[in-house]
Amino acid sequence: MRFLNFILVAIAGGILIYSTVDMPPWADPSSPASVHVSPRYIEKTLEETATPNVVTSVLADYRGYDTLGETTVIFTAGMCCILLLRRVSKR
Repeated sequence: MRFLNFILVAIAGGILIYSTVDMPPWADPSSPASVHVSPRYIEKTLEETATPNVVTSVLADYRGYDTLGETTVIFTAGMCCILLLRRVSKR
């Protein structure tokens, strides 16, 4: 059973590594994110969100639901840790 698990993990790892072949190099200025997405955020952020800080407008306005989801996951994980690690006093 351990060998089968190892084979499955090796196959999944190989697929993940193979999927990175088509990715652009790190910090490539001609990558799609640098050519299409970033300039639009930089040009339109003040007009669309009325927020002068581009990072704040992307996190709070453009990706608000995503940021809310991430915050919810971190809050839930913290509450689970508190509940699991608390000391229960027996009276």
